[in-house]
Amino acid sequence: MSRAEVATATKIPANLLAALENGQVERLPERVFVLNYIRAYAQVIGLATEEAVLRFEEIEKSAREVSPEAVPGPQKKTSRVAALMVIALAVIVALVLVLTGVVHLPLHR
Repeated sequence: MSRAEVATATKIPANLLAALENGQVERLPERVFVLNYIRAYAQVIGLATEEAVLRFEEIEKSAREVSPEAVPGPQKKTSRVAALMVIALAVIVALVLVLTGVVHLPLHR
């Protein structure tokens, strides 16, 4: 089957299929989506789904050993979310202080 035919049958975008086929883990979305993509892909082309998942996990593990930064993980995502929450909290505190009059900003007229 061509990549376009597989993409149509699985509803997986062709660029993600290419990343799967080439073992380019860094180009793939969250792991839960990838595992479902692999199962759908394997089923369409006639492979054993769980064997395909195991093969992906081997590739993913190898990629992580070579370059841990290349494989997005929960730790990286969590720290990004934490940073955004700190910024949001700082903005909220600043707004509360300004609105309650604790901080007086000079107004130019």
